[in-house]
Amino acid sequence: MDKTSFSSKKALGFFQLVMINVIAVDSIRTLSFSAIYGFSLVFFYLLTALLFFIPTALVSAELGTGWPNRGGIYIWVREAFGKSWSLVIIWLNWTYNVIWYPTIMALIAGTITYFFDPELANNKYYMCCSVLVLFWAVTWINCLGMKASSTLSTLGALIGTILPMLLIALLGIVWVIQNKPMQIAFTWDQFFPAHSQENNFAFLTNVLFGLLGLEMAATHAAEMRDPKRDYPRSIFVSVIIILSTIILASLAISIVVPNRDLSLATGVMQAFTIFIEAYHLPWLLPLIAAFIVLGGLSAVGAWIIGPTKGLLVASQDGSLPKYLAHTNAKGVPTRILLIQATIVSFLCLIFILTPTINSSYWVLSVITSQLALLVYMALFASALKLRYDKPQVSRSFRIPGKSWGIWIACVLGVLSCLAVVLIGFLPPSQIPFQNILTYELILIISMAICCLVPLYFIKQRSLLGYFRKVLQKLSNRT
Repeated sequence: MDKTSFSSKKALGFFQLVMINVIAVDSIRTLSFSAIYGFSLVFFYLLTALLFFIPTALVSAELGTGWPNRGGIYIWVREAFGKSWSLVIIWLNWTYNVIWYPTIMALIAGTITYFFDPELANNKYYMCCSVLVLFWAVTWINCLGMKASSTLSTLGALIGTILPMLLIALLGIVWVIQNKPMQIAFTWDQFFPAHSQENNFAFLTNVLFGLLGLEMAATHAAEMRDPKRDYPRSIFVSVIIILSTIILASLAISIVVPNRDLSLATGVMQAFTIFIEAYHLPWLLPLIAAFIVLGGLSAVGAWIIGPTKGLLVASQDGSLPKYLAHTNAKGVPTRILLIQATIVSFLCLIFILTPTINSSYWVLSVITSQLALLVYMALFASALKLRYDKPQVSRSFRIPGKSWGIWIACVLGVLSCLAVVLIGFLPPSQIPFQNILTYELILIISMAICCLVPLYFIKQRSLLGYFRKVLQKLSNRT
């Protein structure tokens, strides 16, 4: 087989890249957060798309076609700011995923209750124990190797995420067409945020978090047959599909579930229960629950090993302790996985220590989102720096508008991330926190610890390098 034929078969088409984008971004976990806003969630998503989602897509496209490495954002930050800052990004990416795991596992545990007793979703001890058992089970599966952990991953994402989102959106549309009772009004006044919603602006952290992931697909841009033509088209179509599915699915929840009763962990199942009872389809509820559980487990299975590989590379490279570089016979970084599972186990105590499931779910979610947005601020800064520092690197796609184009995209992206990170420090009124100062201190201390740990490793590495140079000079003299 000649080289041309081989590369042609290997090249990604327009449809495949659209599917990669949709699967990477669409998530059931964040639907309840946006449903809080009612009809005005449409306003928030359109604004977020303009200020953050589209700039992320454009920046990721340029970087992905210029540096089409598997490392993605880690490679881009390293090229722009060096190895030390790349370590910080690897660490933050791993950290926010570790904090994210209890929330996605809580969604799974809450959904499982719909097989026998949905009221258990409000039981703190059940949620804590279920998350522990589920996460350690998935960790064990990942220790068996990539073949075991990646089985049915894509199929699970399609059946467990895309299908339920499309189905709940369809049920919502039918509900509106039939003029059934609704919890929200589709009026022009309701489209814009009301003054009463100011206390819930903190939920925007998870609205933005629900739109993360396009940079993953950007690493495949260089494998397209014609990235300059097809990548912008695929991004345009992906943005429409992603926004449509998220907006319609979130609206479907908000029209049938009263805002005061909405659970952040199981809001989707609450809505499905109402729809299914109204349309007399009791057989559908356990099937939907099974789909969502499958989708959640496949998402965790796909993500649980990815960020740990970044830490593995960093430890093999000397940026982190060599102890973490150990792998088993399958090439899996088991020590990192065990440390990760132990940290998740401690995080599960939040379900017991906080007043309600909603409050514990929110604390973990907002820390996850804020750390993730710090990573994205580095993404935008890297794109801007590389445009000026390494203009000679060939990019199949460049952000239109020359210097103005990339400056607008990066500045909008950084400012939107920064604004939403700050908004996250204002506790939403829907979630009870007796002491606002305690809430804010939890967030500040958590973010500080997560950011200072990699800086400690960088400092240690610098000191070791300095002592090595001193010893080398002494040995040369003797």
